[in-house]
Amino acid sequence: MEAVRKMAVAGTFYPASCQKLKSMFQTFNKKFDRLEISPKIRKIIPKAVIVPHAGYIYSGYTANFAYRFLAPEKARRFIVIGPSHHVYFKGISGSFFEHFQTPCGNLDIDTPYLFALAKHFNIGFIPQAHAKEHSTEVQMPFLQHYFPERKVIELIYGDVPVKSLMNIITALLHDKDNAVIISSDLSHFHPLKEAEAIDRNCLLGVQNLDYNRLQKCEACGETGIKAMVLAAKTLKLHSKLLDYRTSAAETGDTHSVVGYMSAMFYA
Repeated sequence: MEAVRKMAVAGTFYPASCQKLKSMFQTFNKKFDRLEISPKIRKIIPKAVIVPHAGYIYSGYTANFAYRFLAPEKARRFIVIGPSHHVYFKGISGSFFEHFQTPCGNLDIDTPYLFALAKHFNIGFIPQAHAKEHSTEVQMPFLQHYFPERKVIELIYGDVPVKSLMNIITALLHDKDNAVIISSDLSHFHPLKEAEAIDRNCLLGVQNLDYNRLQKCEACGETGIKAMVLAAKTLKLHSKLLDYRTSAAETGDTHSVVGYMSAMFYA
């Protein structure tokens, strides 16, 4: 077993330079700090968030929006859950390494906790699933930036029932030391108006914890979104949408867009 889960998409999805990465976060935060957000909303500390996982130029601001709410979080560990894009497998694979590499330094993986979780929920280890997976990797520079001393766990799911993933998320959120990060982009490659109509099902499904509405949601991390909504209902959590946009905001191309959402779940 290798000690480090090496970064695979630095230089493509996000800057490989720590300095450039910090500059990007600074840009996101300047924009965030200009927003008028009520003190009541600002006080919310979520137990879980949904964030996108495209290149930072497209979805980094939307993801950072959620991390700014997580920032005061007292959680000792962050569990990042994302879909497999490159390898088909059944079930869930845990990142059984000791560290997760980022441009600004390694994060410690909570391997003992992962072993215990794996034993209880039959989580396996598919090394090739982790080798190039961006859905989880792009979250790690955010965590290193805001929580450099905290531990992380990477869970990548393949073909897995929503209920199975929901059970894991529910168990994770029963532990006050945990915060859960669900990674998912929304619809892909539709014209802008069509994409917004499809994505509205995802947005309303999350906002209203409406599982039926999510049946019409088109997302690469659809299983994760559905499992999170079911877990939130089970735990009687509230949900709030934070940001939504499409790639058209960056590219100007309205003919074929990808949708991005961030949201938070709190007691």
